[in-house]
Amino acid sequence: MRIRPISPDLLVTELTGRLADAATRVATAAGPARLRVAVDGAPAAGADELAAALVDPLRAQGHPVLHVRATDFLRPASLRFELGRTNPDSFYEAWVDEAGLRREVLDPAGPGGSGRLLPSLWDADADRASRARYVDLAPGGVVLVSGPLLLGGGLPFDVTVHLELSPAALRRRTEKAQEWALPAFDRYAEEVVPASFADVVVRADDPRRPALVEPGTPG
Repeated sequence: MRIRPISPDLLVTELTGRLADAATRVATAAGPARLRVAVDGAPAAGADELAAALVDPLRAQGHPVLHVRATDFLRPASLRFELGRTNPDSFYEAWVDEAGLRREVLDPAGPGGSGRLLPSLWDADADRASRARYVDLAPGGVVLVSGPLLLGGGLPFDVTVHLELSPAALRRRTEKAQEWALPAFDRYAEEVVPASFADVVVRADDPRRPALVEPGTPG
């Protein structure tokens, strides 16, 4: 593999081009389909921020975009905190409502889907349904789903982007109040190994100096 340093702005530009091309291909090959993209990474890696940065450039290329955050598809507190508020195994296995994410976002955005998507399902702060309104995403559109622990569970994404942090960087950049979740990310890296199969892998140890991991000769 080859590690190619890249500026944050150029990373957004290159990802925009790749996703725009993929969205056009999907819409052409599968009829009225949309592109489903995972932007996967620990909070310290900035997955939500990268997904947000892609919205306007993709729209400028003529693709409708909906950005969905996994934190808006959490399960109710009674389920998330059944083993305590800081249990890393529960965080790993039970926090995100994957069935709701599939039902309300990924399946309707897929081939033959209605394109009627729900931007958020659960207000975790209020611990109640978010009461969000459905959004119609036109064919050729892109739905960006960002957050941690998105890969390896069988969610139907068309393109997967993984922001990789070394163990040292993950610990250095994780807020103290969130350090309890670190074992979950260690488990994810060991059991799922997302960097081994994601379509795009970005090394994000330094947010000012990301690097793309590309197939090719070592160096």
